[in-house]
Amino acid sequence: MLVTDPEVLRFIADTEAAYPAEANGATAQDNRRMYDAMCAVFRAPRPAGLPVRDESVAGVPVRRYTPEGAHARPFLLYSHGGGFVVGGLDSHDDVCAELAVATGCEVISVDYRLAPEHLFPAQIDDVVAVWSVEAAHGRQGIAIGDSAGGNLSAGLCFRMRRTGGPMPLAQVLIYPGLGGDMDAPSYIDNAEAPMLRTQDLKTYAGMLTGGDMELRRSNPEISPLVAQSFAGLPPAFIVTADIDPLRDDGPAYLKALQAEAINAEWRNEPQLIHGYLRARHRSARAAESFRAICNWINAFLAR
Repeated sequence: MLVTDPEVLRFIADTEAAYPAEANGATAQDNRRMYDAMCAVFRAPRPAGLPVRDESVAGVPVRRYTPEGAHARPFLLYSHGGGFVVGGLDSHDDVCAELAVATGCEVISVDYRLAPEHLFPAQIDDVVAVWSVEAAHGRQGIAIGDSAGGNLSAGLCFRMRRTGGPMPLAQVLIYPGLGGDMDAPSYIDNAEAPMLRTQDLKTYAGMLTGGDMELRRSNPEISPLVAQSFAGLPPAFIVTADIDPLRDDGPAYLKALQAEAINAEWRNEPQLIHGYLRARHRSARAAESFRAICNWINAFLAR
């Protein structure tokens, strides 16, 4: 599949100038250096007057974005993308800030440990630890994340179901990797897609598990789509990019949830590619998708 939208093509060119495709095969340190440089190219100023503070929750670094009146609303626990190998509080800082202002919710961004220095389940353990502390204060929240963070948000729901912990009100998954079938059309048709290739996914999967691929075939906390049952999970809003090998994970998860009569919605974005949230100030398509995510959260909370 080909991108023809000129705004998206410019976004791809600007991204690859700072973060070339070969970065995904570089050492973790070099990959992070290039990824951070690329994120800085697109980072927008935070909305004026938004209180932001860094702190530690359960020993995990987090960043809180707390608009006025936020404590009267559920919080959003944000897990960032980056293949579990790159990214952090700064890479998604502007996304989280704008999400907080658009929804009126406190956004708590989790700086979970990264692979390959920290193998699975370190990442989901960190997200669960922060979630559990916040929920222990009697607060309700929504799990939200993009890419690897979408995986962690879904994984959080499976962990809460398994342990009987407090379940998120909803899961908002933005171009998530959910452990889908790599023979699905999107993995083949978009194998060489800009920003993320099927081979990159295999590389990151190996780094996360130390090469233990059996984990990905058996554990829904790392591959939600391998679950034997989807009963008891919360409502979901799943957003996918059409030109992305991960695209077909979205409708597969939708179908699994709906089979259990769970309220789930799926939105696929034509002409958009993996990582398009960073293009929301450069692409009308990406901007509209970000608005749709914020609008879904507001409508869900209004209900």
